[in-house]
Amino acid sequence: MISGAEARRIGQALASVASWTSEIIVVLNQDVADGTDQMAASFGARVFREPWKGHIAQKNSAMEKATQRWILGLDADEAVSEELRDEILALPAPFSNCAAYSFPRCTLYLGRWIRHGDWYPDRGTRLWQQGKARWVGIDPHDSLRVDGATAKLRHDLLHYSNPNISSYVLKINYFADLYLQQQLAEKARWSAAGAIFRPAWRFVRAYFLRRGFLDGYPGFFIAASTAYSTLVRHSRLFESLQPGPPPCAPTKSP
Repeated sequence: MISGAEARRIGQALASVASWTSEIIVVLNQDVADGTDQMAASFGARVFREPWKGHIAQKNSAMEKATQRWILGLDADEAVSEELRDEILALPAPFSNCAAYSFPRCTLYLGRWIRHGDWYPDRGTRLWQQGKARWVGIDPHDSLRVDGATAKLRHDLLHYSNPNISSYVLKINYFADLYLQQQLAEKARWSAAGAIFRPAWRFVRAYFLRRGFLDGYPGFFIAASTAYSTLVRHSRLFESLQPGPPPCAPTKSP
């Protein structure tokens, strides 16, 4: 696990694995001073403080410190459900037919477990054999590149991100800033068609094609806010091309 200042949430994540894993490793951002390190240590975690290197490099650093044959990657705002734990423990030892396992992630938002739209099943590969995988991608969108077969588990990883609307909205600028820096580095060209049609498509896909409407008003809000955040991301390059002050540095992670 990698973590920033997460003293209020990391305990739930660690409690979900402490009784059945052989070791817990937490790579903590060097400047964190809210007691996250003490909370992690109370669950028997080995805590390492490191300067922030980006999501991908930080996760690879945590992975390299693991000493066991199998590695489970978690975020501080996640927890392994009892059903997923039992499914993992029931895998045939040493379950070496696969290099990794993926499972769905279910998010709690606006008082409801979201099971449709763009947020579910949100399947990710999080359990892998030592030496058979590495984190890759473009920050902050990391993914696990696996050398070998990946099998699917059925039960959910629980996600407690975005405790309220304000925290979700704060992330829109953060991710838009990172996307802009990526576009500038790649010398990307702005597209009016992309800025107009991508947000509309994201809403239609999430709310209608992926049945976000079945999640009630939270499903509508997620689809609409996803469309808006897409509009912001694809408008920032246009803004940067206008006369005036240069684009700002990436917003600090909320």
